[in-house]
Amino acid sequence: MQRKHRYTAKAEGGGRENELASTVRKVMRQYFKDLDGEKCTNIYEMVVCAVERPMLEVVMFQAQGNQTRAAQLLGLNRNTLRKKLHQHGLD
Repeated sequence: MQRKHRYTAKAEGGGRENELASTVRKVMRQYFKDLDGEKCTNIYEMVVCAVERPMLEVVMFQAQGNQTRAAQLLGLNRNTLRKKLHQHGLD
């Protein structure tokens, strides 16, 4: 029997939203509130970069530095993981 992911978009049966999605939604709303009407661009890239680096750090720690295992945990090709680690200066 496979373990269920802790962070899915919605709990089974359309229940409560998970903590990660809820936190992103809250932070994004605050971001737009703080902008106070100022124009902004590249929000997608900003959010992905802000989330990707700490996620990679934690997964690499969990995998004890083993890139093959980390790639499996992330569901990425090992070469893609290596590229992302390099982009974030984590290699």
